[in-house]
Amino acid sequence: MNNKEKFIKYEILLKDWSTKINLVAPSTLSDIQNRHIADSAQLADYIPKDTKIIDLGSGAGFPGVVLAILGWDVICIESVGKKTTFLNTLKQELDLPNLTIINDRIENFLSKTPVNAGNFVFTARAFAPLTKILDYTAKKKRRLFLLKGREIESEINTAKKKHKFDYKLYKSKTGDGFITVITPSK
Repeated sequence: MNNKEKFIKYEILLKDWSTKINLVAPSTLSDIQNRHIADSAQLADYIPKDTKIIDLGSGAGFPGVVLAILGWDVICIESVGKKTTFLNTLKQELDLPNLTIINDRIENFLSKTPVNAGNFVFTARAFAPLTKILDYTAKKKRRLFLLKGREIESEINTAKKKHKFDYKLYKSKTGDGFITVITPSK
């Protein structure tokens, strides 16, 4: 199965599972390819190919599963069991041996997992305010690649009161949000 076929199958599975559990806003189900898949895929232009990804609060698999389809080694962290079951179904149905699914709270996973070794980055989409994401990840001193909405500058100003970091904003190609790249200050 090539990537195009995997993305089509992903869309079919997402629509089917969305009748049983809340994975994405129902209003977005008519435009999954652009609203979710293409939106997530634009991170591929910013994340170095030789990195491993830890996707925070993976939910329906955006952006983690999309980046796994595109070739990255990805660990998806999701605390909700039903969503983890969906992610495991995607892993199996889309044949993604480079995708690992962890059913745990992010703070638990990060406290017991030595992600300081190796070349890791964090990703997230529609997960939490920037301050909370930095609360989880600051001790790991890793770059973050986040898909954030148009209020990101307000989130940055709030987060700067608690955390030291550098950032770059890139306009989203699929909406009015931003690709936000966070680098911990040295």
